[in-house]
Amino acid sequence: MAENKQDQGFDVSEALGRTEHFVNQNKKSLGIIIGALIVAIGGYLFYQNVYVSGKEKEAQVLLFHAEQYMDKDSLKLAINGDGNNPGFEEIASEYGMAPSGNLSKYYLGMAYLHSHDYEKAIEALKSYNAKDHITGAIVLGAIGDALMELKETDEAISYYKKAAQENANNYTSPLMMMKWAGALESAGKYMDASGVYEQLKKDYPGTNEAAQADKYIARAKAFASNS
Repeated sequence: MAENKQDQGFDVSEALGRTEHFVNQNKKSLGIIIGALIVAIGGYLFYQNVYVSGKEKEAQVLLFHAEQYMDKDSLKLAINGDGNNPGFEEIASEYGMAPSGNLSKYYLGMAYLHSHDYEKAIEALKSYNAKDHITGAIVLGAIGDALMELKETDEAISYYKKAAQENANNYTSPLMMMKWAGALESAGKYMDASGVYEQLKKDYPGTNEAAQADKYIARAKAFASNS
């Protein structure tokens, strides 16, 4: 009986033999695969540690000049550059893989938004990859602002909602909930807006927005009763 169980069991020696046979038969193919993996890993490490790192240093210097124009509200120069130094648009295009190039996409979107070029603002902001807990919500809210200007209220509402729920915190969430509720009012959805104001008051009681929530709740309910 014991012999039958042993016969039916897993034979380690046989399995190792088969593995060795497979390796011997496929040495060339396996060598190619392993070589390709080594090249791929080496290429990735070179790209990240040498190429991207080098591009980041360049982008940091260039970004400084564009930021100066942004701070002075010289939006055209911030976007397009001054002839000697590139603006956010070129930096975002040429250095987008580097952290400062990615940040340039954020600045570019905001510059377009303040320049009333709403479609370009949306395109730039959507290309930005948020690496922190604050700018992700701000970008979603800014896209909502652009959509509101384009009279695409329903889509703006969805972006404000996403912004309010993005990495919930006492800074961005109350601001975005106010925008969310305001957009709902613009769409005539007064009771939905009242619900958002009430949720704001409940979730973020210590904020300035929550302190003003009662008057907005009363207004939304008054509009709802008259509509």
